Amino acid sequence: MDPHWLSATLSAARPRVVAALFRYFRDLDEAEDCFQEASLRALRAWGERGVPDDGISWLIKVGRNIGLDRYRKQSRYVASEETEPVASDPETEYVAQLDAQDYRDDMLRLLFTCCHPTLPKPQQVALALKVIAGLRVEEIAKAFLVRVKTMEQRITRAKRALGQARISHDPPSSAERDERLKAVSTAIYLLFNEGYSAAAGEAHIRVSICEEAIRLARLLLRLFPTEAEIMGLLSLCLIQHSRHRARLDASGDIVLLEHQDRGHWDRGLIAEGSVLLEKALRKRQPGPFQIQAAIASVHAQARTAEQTDWAEIVRLYALLERVHPSPVVVLNRAVAVAKVDGPAAALSLLEPLEAKLSGYFHYHGVRGALLADLGRREEALAAFRLALTHGGTAAETTHIRQKIEELGANPVIPPPA
Repeated sequence: MDPHWLSATLSAARPRVVAALFRYFRDLDEAEDCFQEASLRALRAWGERGVPDDGISWLIKVGRNIGLDRYRKQSRYVASEETEPVASDPETEYVAQLDAQDYRDDMLRLLFTCCHPTLPKPQQVALALKVIAGLRVEEIAKAFLVRVKTMEQRITRAKRALGQARISHDPPSSAERDERLKAVSTAIYLLFNEGYSAAAGEAHIRVSICEEAIRLARLLLRLFPTEAEIMGLLSLCLIQHSRHRARLDASGDIVLLEHQDRGHWDRGLIAEGSVLLEKALRKRQPGPFQIQAAIASVHAQARTAEQTDWAEIVRLYALLERVHPSPVVVLNRAVAVAKVDGPAAALSLLEPLEAKLSGYFHYHGVRGALLADLGRREEALAAFRLALTHGGTAAETTHIRQKIEELGANPVIPPPA
């Protein structure tokens, strides 16, 4: 059995397994540790006997038994093999209320726990990404554009605070619910983005991560059916995911949007996402997810790349920048501006971003492409090479190396002397 495939399969199973183990043990570190030990046992057992029909249940059962053995050895309690939860289950009235609506999803439950209002907002989403998506601290730090050390401290503090907090049994106030809902939505979208980031050799696993995020977004909308931003979140994920079969070629390399075979786009997902978006926009409460979904919809409605309404996309990015200011939004607007007003106008938008995005792969990639379009070869090469020093997925770095080759240069960066 291919060890790489097996490892990737375990990574895809992680969210549901950790969430279920957390329900048993009410301890994030314990749930993660038990999952890691269960994964090591799976690598041995599955490699010899093959993957069981229900690998997730296998991992949950083994992880639960590992945790039970630990507790027994530490004499924390005495329990028989048939004991269900290890400790008392301090569910809030809020979770009980969700259960009354046939809500029994461990992952969504864990997301709401990670996004408890006792934690600062940056810690909420960071912790959710660490626990649910299993992202490395380096990946989360990159998503938040902060140093790795800073992100390590945030996650450590968040786990400690949750462990020490006495979570109230009262349902959250309306304000608390809104704050928690926003963090949960953000975590689900970042989980989707983790799957959407194309990685050579992992396309089938990445698709499953996207589909899991979409499943969670559907559950969230079922719980909060009148929330326009949740409609926007699900719409955005559906429309973006509609392109997954066209985003990589047979070698696993990136196919840019303008070169994708639009006949491979899933028109059913686009139609569903468009209906949700229209319903959300009728509420006249535009938020970041709705605006991003509207941008994705403009791309999806264009039957060819040439028919794309780039002027509308520029307008939507300008609106997104007002609603949700971010240097990454400006970067994306610059790409659209290049289509309408040319690369020089777009390049002028990037100049103020250098300090904030100097460590961001896509900033240097976009800047290199604009410089190449202007015929400034040496500057473009320098930008592309800077991009390669700042990570990116395997497919993204391959694309940058191809750009360097197109400029007639060596795509391999020599090691430092």
